[in-house]
Amino acid sequence: MNAAVIDPRWLVPDWPAPSNVRAVCTTREGGVSHGRYESLNLGDHVGDLIADVAENRHRLGQAIAARPVFLQQVHGTGVVTLDAESEPVRDAVVADACTASEVGLACTIMVADCLPVLFTDESGQRVAAAHAGWRGLAGGVLEEAARCFAPEPQAGPARGDSRVIAWLGPCIGPKAFEVGEEVKAAFEAHAPEAASCFKPAGVPGKWLADLPALARQRLRAAGVDAVYGNDGSDTWCTVGNPSRFFSHRRDGVSGRFAALVWKA
Repeated sequence: MNAAVIDPRWLVPDWPAPSNVRAVCTTREGGVSHGRYESLNLGDHVGDLIADVAENRHRLGQAIAARPVFLQQVHGTGVVTLDAESEPVRDAVVADACTASEVGLACTIMVADCLPVLFTDESGQRVAAAHAGWRGLAGGVLEEAARCFAPEPQAGPARGDSRVIAWLGPCIGPKAFEVGEEVKAAFEAHAPEAASCFKPAGVPGKWLADLPALARQRLRAAGVDAVYGNDGSDTWCTVGNPSRFFSHRRDGVSGRFAALVWKA
């Protein structure tokens, strides 16, 4: 396969990953889609022309010199292990996180406001990625993804011999993510300290939620204290950067960008 040539308009995570681990987060730029899907829409379930999505996915694969493996994401906590037989394009397996140890298979998470989280460990033996909307985050999807790095399945989350590191991608920011009481209650029921990640929205019963801060809390509790990327500032907000990121909350009908991690 040809060497990777990453589009300079995409985000390359700034994290201390081993030299054999690659990661990237696409933006809206670099594809062939039109209209509200302009231009690098990677979602084949949002109403865009299937031929355009296929071309966009082809361009993504060529750019990273690896095979992106897409999931059918359902805001759950399921994790799937990718291998050479994993479905490359359509009718993907239902899951909201994936992991791989084989070279050239890219764990791929599509988002348009939810938080993509990428993982690896300092040994570079395994990578993983998770789709963390508020439901998945409250349900424990990050903890499930972190468990992939435990020495044995029963050994508990993310406490193996090799330190796990994580990168948080762009998502709806804390100034834009208005939620109801039930969301705040779901997080506080798991950990009372989650209350610090919510601010009154100025409307009775509504709160502004800081999704990256909630993710950092959950990761830290799971033993992952080396977390990089999204710090909740405006440059990471999908809603507030329409020329760079797709946003379902902002646009209603929207394309999808993706965060990917793989072993080279």
